[in-house]
Amino acid sequence: MSEQDEAAELARLSLARPDASETERLQEAALRPKRLEEFVGQERVREQLSLVLESAIRRQRPPDHVLLSGAPGLGKTSLAMIIAAELGTGIRITSGPALERAGDLAAIVSQLAEGEVLFIDEIHRISRPAEELLYVAMEDFRVDVIVGKGPGATAIPLEVAPFTLVGATTRSGLLTGPLRDRFGFTAHMEPYSTEELERVLHRSAGLLGVPLDPGGAAEIAGRSRGTPRIANRLLRRVRDYAEVRRDGSVDQPTAAAALAVYDVDELGLDRLDKAVLDALVRRFGGGPVGLSTLAVAVAEEPETVEEVCEPFLVRSGLIARTPRGRVATPAAWRHLGLRPPGPVDVLPLDLDTA
Repeated sequence: MSEQDEAAELARLSLARPDASETERLQEAALRPKRLEEFVGQERVREQLSLVLESAIRRQRPPDHVLLSGAPGLGKTSLAMIIAAELGTGIRITSGPALERAGDLAAIVSQLAEGEVLFIDEIHRISRPAEELLYVAMEDFRVDVIVGKGPGATAIPLEVAPFTLVGATTRSGLLTGPLRDRFGFTAHMEPYSTEELERVLHRSAGLLGVPLDPGGAAEIAGRSRGTPRIANRLLRRVRDYAEVRRDGSVDQPTAAAALAVYDVDELGLDRLDKAVLDALVRRFGGGPVGLSTLAVAVAEEPETVEEVCEPFLVRSGLIARTPRGRVATPAAWRHLGLRPPGPVDVLPLDLDTA
């Protein structure tokens, strides 16, 4: 049986129960840490945030608004829920794209109880009318509801209860200056180390009831791209393989075999990552090549290549973004089992990325 056939068979078996997708969703939620002391990694952010929350609790006042930035899957949503739990208050969750009109935001903010947490994911995608209303809500705890249209329109001020806004963004550079300046505490979340991911995996394995030894944890952590969400997802897929093909326990050989079936290599590259790398090296001689051309070569949208694949490939030192286009590094050639170009060919890359 081929690796593709094995992957399809495992997927079929893991979805055999009618409630499998719901079970998966509930398991995902169960793996989230509930308190700050349970949150693994991001020690500096945790220390800073604990001071902000402890001070607010002692003053019996809502803490300053919080902005969390970083790549997807690093725990921004979990931290927002933890903030609400530490404050002993409720949380309302929405996202930037859902707030198309100022009235959408006004309806949410006006229903907040005193001290409640409002979490806006992807806050950089909030519409301009909603953002302008948010300025006043964050600073003065007031929203201005516009009644009527044209010259006869009037603004009716509506007081809202003091609340704490927690904004999450994967692209903090897209936030406007006025919005960014209204956050009293900002934190940037970094990718996790392999050791931190191993701690995440052991915690998750305990919650899922999966026997996981140190070798299996190290194997999964090393292929998780520095991201706890990916680590937990791979753990569940390795669990499926272990239950179907092995004895249910996860050691290093089992984890390696399972991840090979699911097409995740030793660096954590998946099918699309490897397709981008292969096209850049084999079809275009290592580049430079434009983003649109590279996307066509792998039959994907340019936004998918730029936002999904490139961040990890650049961080891993496999490709470089230069003014002339994307360029494969010597490490990329070696990862594909090819001889990298000579020193003269890679000299422009060194200059561009210096």
